[in-house]
Amino acid sequence: MDLRLVASTFVAVFLAELGDKTQLAALTLASGSHSRWSVFVGASLALVASTLLAVLLADALASRVDLRVTRGLAGVVLLAMGALYLVAAIRNA
Repeated sequence: MDLRLVASTFVAVFLAELGDKTQLAALTLASGSHSRWSVFVGASLALVASTLLAVLLADALASRVDLRVTRGLAGVVLLAMGALYLVAAIRNA
């Protein structure tokens, strides 16, 4: 196992998940529940399942799509999401 890849993946996903809709949903569910551990387990399993789907999709695409295209598309999606968040923040300010 590549520990550097594990660490960089952890940091990237952790930072990407901070303040997103999923975290806000978990916060809302936990604040309205007496079983916060159940919310933690459910949200954790959901993140694991969605990550598994992403890794399986990447594995299927790796032999068919050039890595530069994949990285470029990921960059465009992240820039678009960032722009949407920025516009929403400016409108709500």
